[in-house]
Parts: sequence; structure tokens; C-alpha cells
Amino acid sequence: MTDVRITEKSDLIQIHLPDGRTLQGPRGASAGDFLKPIEAGLPAPIVGVVVNGELHELTRTLDMEARVRPVTMADADGARIYRRSLTFLLEAAFSALFPKASLFIDHSLASGGYYCNVRERGPLLPDELKNLEAEMHRLVGLDLPFGGREAPVEEAIAHFEARGFLDKVRLLRHRRKPSITLYRLGEHVDYHHGYMVPSTGYLQWFELVTANGGFALRFPRRHVPTKVAPMVDYPKLLAAFRQYGSWLERLGIESVGALDDAIQAGRSREIILVSEALHEQHIAAIARQIAEKRDHARLVLISGPSSSGKTTFSRRLAVQLLALGLSPFALELDNYFVGRDRTPKDENGQFDFETIDALDLVQLGDQLQHLLAGDEVQIPRFNFHEGRQEPGDTVRIRAGQLIILEGIHGLNPRLIPPVLSAQSFRIYASALTQLNLDRHNRVSTTDTRLVRRIVRDARERGYSATQTINRWESVRRGEKRHIFPHQENADIMFNSALAYELSVLRPLAEPLLRQVEHGCPEYVETRRLLAFLEWFLPIKTDWVPDNSILREFVGGSSLKDFKVWGS
Repeated sequence: MTDVRITEKSDLIQIHLPDGRTLQGPRGASAGDFLKPIEAGLPAPIVGVVVNGELHELTRTLDMEARVRPVTMADADGARIYRRSLTFLLEAAFSALFPKASLFIDHSLASGGYYCNVRERGPLLPDELKNLEAEMHRLVGLDLPFGGREAPVEEAIAHFEARGFLDKVRLLRHRRKPSITLYRLGEHVDYHHGYMVPSTGYLQWFELVTANGGFALRFPRRHVPTKVAPMVDYPKLLAAFRQYGSWLERLGIESVGALDDAIQAGRSREIILVSEALHEQHIAAIARQIAEKRDHARLVLISGPSSSGKTTFSRRLAVQLLALGLSPFALELDNYFVGRDRTPKDENGQFDFETIDALDLVQLGDQLQHLLAGDEVQIPRFNFHEGRQEPGDTVRIRAGQLIILEGIHGLNPRLIPPVLSAQSFRIYASALTQLNLDRHNRVSTTDTRLVRRIVRDARERGYSATQTINRWESVRRGEKRHIFPHQENADIMFNSALAYELSVLRPLAEPLLRQVEHGCPEYVETRRLLAFLEWFLPIKTDWVPDNSILREFVGGSSLKDFKVWGS
């Protein structure tokens, strides 16, 4: 028989770690205190915790036995917690030094950081920026607590109204939940979408750098979580973000609260039509640039990360080129994979199909040169089931005809021989959203692409949200290795973000996300995405034009089977 008996309540409890170890400590102690004995053995500082499958702050008290996983700065959730807390630290220091100015966190920087700008006064002078950084370090040295409390939404609205933060007021007026978490650091109070570190002492790694009329808040990347990487200049990416910012100004929706106001006022169709017109205008302008250079730039290379809308963009570009009297030939990069016996393997011994060395670059370069010379070429067709190339169509392109080549390695200098570089026009496409929740709460471009992919994978491939989220970390790792380092090689960038898209995606994504089971590793990410999507009022899918980039993900695209063939 099992020896079960009634006993007195113990003052001690045990928590169980993923590696099988058990920690014992006083009932009611914080998760942070429980995890201190193991912190030195982890690859990065602990900034959060998952308790029984739910993400929490380190201040979370543990009152009973639980399964506990530490969240470090090397984890995606940990990186978000650290960066969010660092933003709050910056806000507090800025408001203390420049009480009459406004700080806006605009967008992310590829080398690890956020681009910030100052309004209601000129840009910070070098000495002012040094003083701001010194004030942040002073607050870190004091190890002040981030006091978080649940407050009625009405109280938060009144606070931000008094401060003149109307973007936050507009956002909170659409909140359905009756309360919100407000954080305090000294006299500074704000809401942040997500969890924080317990105190300023956790925020030791950062720097402020002058950048493009504003400044950059620099922080570590996940792979080196306690070191700020050197600043890298990304002028073309910055220009793409600024163009999108000007689009939002034209629409009169510079924040999600303003978008929700417009939807509530019945302006949804207007926002959709103008957003799509801006896209079409930009695609037409890119086509004109290509047409102007057609005598010496006959190879159009298109690259971008997952779920950036590259396929629809390529087809809309082809339509615009046709309207200019140019007939492009679409060449599929996937057909140039090497056979399985030559496919490289990653550090885990698995086939690495995302590296450029998985392509037969010699064959690709040779065929491109022959095609551009007007020769007849037999294009390969890759049999993914058997893992080998097979003979495909035999084609010859006309004199002056363009080739469009789309794939993740389109901007990698190794993709084509140097002799073809002078004949190429490179385009980088990605969803570079700058429509933030408010001046201090960013909407991640990565989150937009992930929501797109969840909806598309469910509709086209039958994947659950769990499966898509499970693969996402691997997808992101490939992008960081093979795509982002080459994005500035583009001649032009196309921003596929649409101001209204998350309002359309929300009703489609939410049912998929709610099917993710509690306790599975993807559940924490699911909860985060659901909370994020709650900020967007829904828009009907029916109103999205059938040639929209968004149709690539929600279905019903009139360009799905569109192809332009050479003769």
C-alpha cells in the first residue's frame, strides 16, 4: 500500500528544474531568490522565470511545489524582458533630465538596439547624451526596484492624460480588461506590454550612441548576452523605416491607438485603400528604376526573410514591368539545390538547406550567363522527395529580357559570379513595421512576420500554431546567418508592412493560437502573441484587395498562379 498520511504544512517547498535538479527553500520566497544557487552555472543572467508553463517576473512568490524554468538573457523571452526594462530605465532618466521634451522609441537596429528620437526640442547634443547615459548608470548602481501594481484603466488614462501622452490615452481607451500593470521608477510611471526585471541593478549592459538625427539605445544580442556589439550603419534600412513613417503620417495613424480610433470611426476601407495605393506606388517606382537600367541590369535579385511577402511582391513587380513593356523571366532558385549527398550539415548533423552552399553556385552562374547571352538552356527541376535534380524545361530568353531570381540568398555576393554583378539589380523585401503601440511600446517586425506565417501555415500546409512557433527559432537563426548580414547590399528596399494588417490577421490567428495546449513549450509564446493582438480592433478580410501582399497569408490572392515565362 502507498504510505499516504495527513501532515502539518511545511515551511519549506521544493521546485523542480528542467535538468532534473530540485531546489528547496522557504515557502513564499521569490522565484529570483530560489534560483540564485544555480545562476552562476548558467550561460547568461536570469531575468525571468516560467512556473508550471506560465511566464512570470522574478518577483513572483512560490507558495507550493512547482516546475520551474529560469529564463535568461540568452532566451527570446529573456531578451525581451531585458530590453523592455532598459527602455523603461531610459524613459525615467530622460524624463528627469529633459522634462519638457518627448522621447519616442521608433524601431529596432540590426546590430542590437532601438532607434530613438526626441521631439518638442532639437536632437540631444553629445554632452546631453553622455549625461543621459550617466544618469542611467547612476540608477543602475542604486539598484532601485521597478514597482509594478495593477491599476484601474481609468486611473492610467488620467495619469497619461495629465502628462500629455495622448497616444497612450488613445490606446488604453480601447482596452477591454478593467485593469493594467503600471510600473514606477522614482517619479516616473508607465505601462509596458510585458514583464520587467525586478530592479535597475539587472541592467548593466547598454550604451547610447548618436545616430541619424536621433540616438540609439544599444543592448546586447542574445548570442553574446553581456556584451554590446559594435555599432553598424544601416542607411538603407533606416531609409525604409523613415519612408514607412511618412506613410503612417499620410494615413494619420502613427500609433495603434490611432489605428483603432480610425477603425471605430468607420475608416477601415480608406486605410486599406491608401495603404495598398502606397504599396503599388512604390512597386511601380521600383519597376521604373529597373526599366531605366535595363540595358545593363538584366538580372533582378530579390531577397528577404520568411513571411516578408517576397512571392507576391515579385509577381506585382512583374506586372508593373509588363506594363512598361518588359517581359521578365522568373527563375526559381530552389531548383539549384545540390543533391542530398552534397548537402552540407549543420552543427547538429542535420541537413542545412538554408546555407548558400546547399546550392550549386557554379551551375547557377553558368546558366545565368548563357541565358543572358541568348543561349538555349535546360533549367533543372529539383525533386525534393528524392533529393536530387532532374531535367526541366529548355528555355531561351529574348534579347533585352529580364530575369527575376527570388530567394533568401539573393543579396549574398557569392550567389552570382562577379562578372554578373554589374548586370544585377538587387531588392530587399521585408515587413518593417513602425506602427507601434505607443511612443514607448514597440511592435516588433518579427512578431508581424510570425503572425503572418501562423495564419498561412495553417491554411496552406495544415500546420498548427504549435508547429509553426516550434520552427520559428530555427527560421530566425537562418535569417540572422544568411539574410540580415547582406541586406544593405540592396539597391532598394521594399517595405511589405501594411498599417492595417494585424487588424485583419487577428481574427484568423486568435483561434489558432488558442488551440496551443497549456504546458507545451510553445504555450508561453502563444500567450504573449494573444495579449499583443488584443490591442488591435478587427477588420474584415473581405475588404483586402485580391492582389494585396496580405493575400499571400490570408488566402484569395489573384496572383497565386501568376507566372511570366520566357520564350
